[in-house]
Amino acid sequence: MMRAFIKSIAVAATLCSIGSPAAAQTAAAGTTLFQNVRIYDGTGKALSAPSNVLVRGNRIERISRAPIPVDPAVGSLVIDGGGRTLMPGLIDAHWHTLLVRPRFTELLTVDVGYLNALGAAEATATLMRGFTTVRDVGGSSFGLKRAIDEGVLPGPRIYPSGAMISVTSGHGDFRAAWEVPRTIGAPASRAEQVGAAMIADGPDEVTVRVREQLMQGASQIKLTAGGGVSSPHSPLDVSTFTEAELRAAVEAAANWGTYVTVHAYTPAAVQRAIAAGVQCIEHAHLMDDATARMMAEKGVWLSMQPLPDELAEGFPPGSEQRAKAVEVFAGTPRTYALAKKYGIKTAWGTDVLFSPALALQQGALLAKLATWFTPAEALGQATGTNAQLLALSGKRNPYPGKLGVVEEGALADLLLIDGNPLENIALVADPARNFQVIMKDGRIYKNTLQ
Repeated sequence: MMRAFIKSIAVAATLCSIGSPAAAQTAAAGTTLFQNVRIYDGTGKALSAPSNVLVRGNRIERISRAPIPVDPAVGSLVIDGGGRTLMPGLIDAHWHTLLVRPRFTELLTVDVGYLNALGAAEATATLMRGFTTVRDVGGSSFGLKRAIDEGVLPGPRIYPSGAMISVTSGHGDFRAAWEVPRTIGAPASRAEQVGAAMIADGPDEVTVRVREQLMQGASQIKLTAGGGVSSPHSPLDVSTFTEAELRAAVEAAANWGTYVTVHAYTPAAVQRAIAAGVQCIEHAHLMDDATARMMAEKGVWLSMQPLPDELAEGFPPGSEQRAKAVEVFAGTPRTYALAKKYGIKTAWGTDVLFSPALALQQGALLAKLATWFTPAEALGQATGTNAQLLALSGKRNPYPGKLGVVEEGALADLLLIDGNPLENIALVADPARNFQVIMKDGRIYKNTLQ
């Protein structure tokens, strides 16, 4: 599996290195100076006055309305922003790096090297859409993360969960009927072999599976606490893990200084997870008023996705999956209303699966937040707020430093946008046209102004 992965990364790296002079030039330069830009800092409600921003290495060194002199002794790249908007790189808090491009049937049948090659290509495409960071909540993205971090190929920062952990028959159990019963210690199922999901029954086995992901480099742990839309075996209304099993995961993660997030839609599944000490809920599209109030009182995060109708259309008409999708998607407005009513800490993500076409709409799904939030609130979720959620990983944070903001000392993940997204958030839906500069970790991967 590792040999196949290395081969796939080598091919992707060769393809991605072609025609990237901006990245090479930035790597050779000592500093990058953005002149005459108006800043959205990731937390505020308005753009700054015309300003200048100096990046040295991978950090923002200085922000000033006054001109910033360039040291002639140090190689520098100067970018005239022409009054455009400089903002933090976007963060997707619910992404599946290796599960975006393959069809579901391919996940369970094709060579793992091919899956990793698809993931490498999608990682580069993700960065070029302006997403400089993703929180991967299901899939073995550890090797790809390392390749990106080492500069083998372009891609976003990845906060990996590793395999999502499911009970037998839960969301994440993709086995066929002939693979049951499961024998402890028997060969792993195909989904487990490719690292998409791991099955765990009972507190002891949950502890083992959590520790395995942490050993491989997980920054946080993902469990599926309730039924799912695409699940072949779990109806939406079921609660899967027991409270004791959830507590085992929370304890194992806490021993490593990090947290557990869970997939859950219903009030019962969400409330059981909160009782077990879970700090973040993915989805919660079917939660009620009492559950929302509990989340707010306990300070539990809501990682929410305004799922597109096109995702439901991917399931056959009349299928159980199509019916479940329709039910879940209908809950989006109510969940956002409850989050606003109780002031729940709300992150944003996309949850794109098995659809390279839908991945192209990653920015459009962010723009869709304007249905419920102001443009500043929507952009804040995808920058400063999402960065706060990432920080819950504590010392397991693979990227120490401040993300999601434009401020002195922060990591230099920056976008230069042609226009004002606080007035027209639709600008983020067309990154190819509107993102003039894409910088991650102080390196420029796109510069149309050069």
